[in-house]
Amino acid sequence: MTGIIALEVADPQDIVTVSKEARHEDGTRVYLAEGEQLTMERLVYALMLNSGNDAATAIAEHIDGSKEAFAERMNRFVKETVGTKNTVFKNPHGLPDPEQHTTAADMALIARYAMQNESFRRIVGTPSMPWSGEEWESRLVNHNKLLGTYEGATGVKNGYTNDAGFTLVGSAARGDMELIGVIMKAPNDKALYDDMTAMLDYGFASFEPMRLFSEGEQYPYLATGEDPRFQADEDIWAVVPKGETPELSVGDDGSITVKTSGGEAVAGKLRPLETAAAASAAPEAGAAAGGAADEPARSVWKNGFMVLWLLLNVFIAWIARRLYVRARTRKMEYAQKYWRR
Repeated sequence: MTGIIALEVADPQDIVTVSKEARHEDGTRVYLAEGEQLTMERLVYALMLNSGNDAATAIAEHIDGSKEAFAERMNRFVKETVGTKNTVFKNPHGLPDPEQHTTAADMALIARYAMQNESFRRIVGTPSMPWSGEEWESRLVNHNKLLGTYEGATGVKNGYTNDAGFTLVGSAARGDMELIGVIMKAPNDKALYDDMTAMLDYGFASFEPMRLFSEGEQYPYLATGEDPRFQADEDIWAVVPKGETPELSVGDDGSITVKTSGGEAVAGKLRPLETAAAASAAPEAGAAAGGAADEPARSVWKNGFMVLWLLLNVFIAWIARRLYVRARTRKMEYAQKYWRR
């Protein structure tokens, strides 16, 4: 999880300065020196090939300032972006913690998400690379023994602690299908790889990829005579038991559920289309909304006109009164002059 977050959140060429805490991290390390500066990408290589716990801590501190803050980011990420249900991280390197836990299903989801990132795929598929640090010069050898020994192996990561035992998330691709397997708490290294090999062999022998929707294909299908309500923006595939025709259902939100003898799973999502009824109703709704919005404006103008009209009438009446008074005054002055004669 730390590796994919580092590649998606940070620039691979970011310069990371190793802290004292990272320098003295427990477990397997690449022997980083305090104050040593490396690119983020090299630290991800050290983490994924050599299980460098010091590299994990340096990555976490660079991105979020502390291991604790980075663990909070990890938990948000796996729930909101990946969709895990039973995973809690407490640190970036996987060393034991009473509150830290996960499941094989969740680890498979995390691996599937990460393997869609080309940089991540390249790193976890690298068999070895030279390493030249301030305190350690060596050659990093990928601890995942599937690489080079299992046909089509592509990744991803092994691990070991006393609490978790021997663990491995493995992946392999043959033809148009890539499978991911997860083994946890194996008693020893040999059992770990024997079980993973058997699991992947079973998968390739028993399952096959099936394209459910082609890019641009609409649903319901034209043959049904119904108006289409959804469209695929890309090819959508599922892995199904060989020889089986799966049952498909599309939910109100476009989610595609595939049902086979192995159970049910969500295979992807279609994009909702605007129906003809909705499209024709939209202008009417807009017009109604526009009319309602214009009504207060019309009322303001109407009331304003009435006020101006009243003021104008008052002004005219005042002018008329002034003219009347002036005319009457002149008439009285003329009469007084006449009688004096």
